[in-house]
Amino acid sequence: MTNKEIKALISLLEDEDEHIASHVEEKIVSLGEPIIPYLEEEWESSINPEVQKKIEELIHKLQYDGLTSKFKNWKETGATNLTEGMWLVNSYQYPDASLENINKTLDQIYYEAWLHVRTDMHPYDQIKALNHVLFKVYKFSANTKNFHSPANSMLHLALETKRGNPLTLCVIYLTIAQKLGLPIYGVNLPNLFILTYKQENFQFYINVYNKGLMLSKGDIDNYILQLNLNPVDIFYEPCSNLDIVKRALRNLALSFEKMNEAEKAVEVNKLLDSITDESTPETPASENTEDEE
Repeated sequence: MTNKEIKALISLLEDEDEHIASHVEEKIVSLGEPIIPYLEEEWESSINPEVQKKIEELIHKLQYDGLTSKFKNWKETGATNLTEGMWLVNSYQYPDASLENINKTLDQIYYEAWLHVRTDMHPYDQIKALNHVLFKVYKFSANTKNFHSPANSMLHLALETKRGNPLTLCVIYLTIAQKLGLPIYGVNLPNLFILTYKQENFQFYINVYNKGLMLSKGDIDNYILQLNLNPVDIFYEPCSNLDIVKRALRNLALSFEKMNEAEKAVEVNKLLDSITDESTPETPASENTEDEE
């Protein structure tokens, strides 16, 4: 369609005939996200609040449908890029958030970390050096005051404010560590997402939410015991990028529930469904959320 035809189509949203208006909405949705700028232009020029509301709903639907497709594509292409997956989580609440800006910020942190973390260091010393960069130089910390705020699940906001929940802080830490070539991975521990340094027969754990505190397997055993759960491999072993993004979506849905925004919680859970294989049952660990003790 030409620009003139698109504008003429959108102008029909003001038609009082419900049948015509409905047909117009269906046509607009079929055109996909590229039509959004035209809708935004119409919204700005309209003085009809009902039409403006209709346009807002159409823009949201177009963005949401587009985001669902992007999530599916991310999974189907291997879910190899964790930063991209977390950016997609961002995009639900902040569709204009820039993946390029996120990557630039992570690169800046990486360059600083590269100056401090050497490959010939003992793993414990590597973690101490990385902790210094993230928690002393950049001053990242846990957001304990507004723990269930949806903002805590937004990677770009965590990078801007230097505050986040266990998962977003771990994603930042994990991304920098892997850029440095360190064998660090996420662990789907119940109620608290952590990291593990795992190399051949050497393994320990990192609680990023507690400023990179290093933990032993015995510490994890005791934690599981306190929760009255049976120890299973998923509580100790690395999880996938897909698992991390699923958990991020669960956290976000829970945040919206606690904020009494039920419609948003439902939509986020549908995004979760779009990357969840129905034939594979979810593990108890990945169903838990970041509720700190």
